Amino acid sequence: MSEADPRGIDPELYEYLEAAQELDEISVAEAARREQSAQAAQAAAEEEDRQAIRALVEGSLLAGTGDLDEVLLGLEGDVDADWEGQADEPSHSHQGQPSEADSHRQALARAAYEQGVRERLAQVEAEILSRAPEHKVQPSLERVELALDYLGNPQKTFKAVHITGTNGKTSTSRMVERLAAATGMRTGRFTSPHLHTIRERIALDGEPISAEGFIAAWEDVAPVIELVDAHSAKNGGPRMSFFEVLTVMAYAVFADYPVDVAIVEVGMGGRWDATNVLDQATAVITPIGRDHERWLGSTIEEIAYEKSGIIKPGATVIAAAQPEEAQAQILQAVADKRALLRQDVSGYVSFDARMDLEAESLARENGGLAVASRQFAVGGQMLTLVTAAAVYEDVFLPLHGQYQAHNALLALAAAESLFGGRALPAQIVENAFAQVTSPGRLEVVRTSPTVLVDAAHNPHGVSALRTALEESFPLKHLVLVYAAMADKDVEGVLSELEPICEAVVCVPMDSPRAMELDDLVEIADDVFGSDRVRSATNLVDAVDLAAQLAESSDDPLPSSGVLILGSVVLAAQARELFGLKK
Repeated sequence: MSEADPRGIDPELYEYLEAAQELDEISVAEAARREQSAQAAQAAAEEEDRQAIRALVEGSLLAGTGDLDEVLLGLEGDVDADWEGQADEPSHSHQGQPSEADSHRQALARAAYEQGVRERLAQVEAEILSRAPEHKVQPSLERVELALDYLGNPQKTFKAVHITGTNGKTSTSRMVERLAAATGMRTGRFTSPHLHTIRERIALDGEPISAEGFIAAWEDVAPVIELVDAHSAKNGGPRMSFFEVLTVMAYAVFADYPVDVAIVEVGMGGRWDATNVLDQATAVITPIGRDHERWLGSTIEEIAYEKSGIIKPGATVIAAAQPEEAQAQILQAVADKRALLRQDVSGYVSFDARMDLEAESLARENGGLAVASRQFAVGGQMLTLVTAAAVYEDVFLPLHGQYQAHNALLALAAAESLFGGRALPAQIVENAFAQVTSPGRLEVVRTSPTVLVDAAHNPHGVSALRTALEESFPLKHLVLVYAAMADKDVEGVLSELEPICEAVVCVPMDSPRAMELDDLVEIADDVFGSDRVRSATNLVDAVDLAAQLAESSDDPLPSSGVLILGSVVLAAQARELFGLKK
């Protein structure tokens, strides 16, 4: 045994102790190196976070973010504070709430994402709208049928209500949708044109398709659209029009959702309309008048012939009361297709008037439809509606005008047809109609003075509107704010309104199809007389001028009103002006 060390350590253990000391020194050095490496990695990660945040701020385009460096400085301070002492803890404050730094990141990420969606939606919309409008392509369903065939014919996967006519299509579509939804059905609705966003044209369960959904729908069908375009070009034909593309998108979305029933409004006409690829759809024909004469024909007979083209073999046809010339075409189509006709036989019924019991009974026995009574109610009207299946009493409709009562009658009959013609429970009918809205259709956007907005754009529609105005809004001093598309019957529209309007303020409209202001004023002078015609260069000034004119008398303010009318485009601009874009 070796001599003992004065420290009490056996000398034979020295070499082991020295080796252990060397290992300790190595471990200390390695630990220091690792610490330096960890710090460098953390610094790099923090710098990467800062760069990512900078990119988000730059991309978000948020108003009021201030100086970019100040925003980043504030965020970086929050990030540094958040990392101190948090290595083993989640980056959330107490009680599960996100930390301030996380909230900043999430807000910026969300803003950047939403900005990206908006930009992509604008690109998709521009691509679709760069295509020809429906009336500028050759009349054919071949392109739509081919595209849908490539997609597996999604239009065959749901029931459908197909709606045509000159006026009332969109309001009727919205009513059918509410009735179907009230029964528990999942619904799709395809209407045109839109007021504020192209997404309104494709609605699911009553709400416009989301921006992401619209983009996804386009990206799903775009390869097919490209194939159809190539096929058409090879045969000397045009690319698919914007309306054809939207139709294909809508049917694909409805199948994918999936919906139980699609309520589909034609774009124009019926026979060659892109929507007319639906099989066994319930066909609804609202009142027919003159419109789109350049493409549908110059007579009621020709227009009715085109619109009755949506009637399919064995279908149920729900028709409004029609002019004799239109009625003959509809009856012929019903006979040719061996379809079942349910038609409004009541005509227009004034407030406080009621059909006699014999007439009501006759309507039911012959499978007819009738608005048996109408009574004024605050915010709308109370109706009694008669179908072949039932009599529905005390139905409140929050829309004005006798034409809306008859639109409701058509919608109710169409909803019954979805259930084999059976009556719907009264409570479902009442609840559904109470929820109906129709933006831009005799809509009150302001009071004192009353400001009304309507999208009517042809004499047929304006005639019905005039009756509703006189019935529901007894205004002594009404001033019209008017704009129109260049291809519309401006003289006919103004002639309908001249007896009830003290003056007209002509205004330009933001559309390449709009009539020039000078031309509009010239026609208005002929109808109203130059002393009753004014003009303004923008809608704000036009409404302000119209309100001043309407309120210039000494009568109480409730007797004064402004009517903004002439186009869906103008109605949309007016709604935005009064904060009603949603």
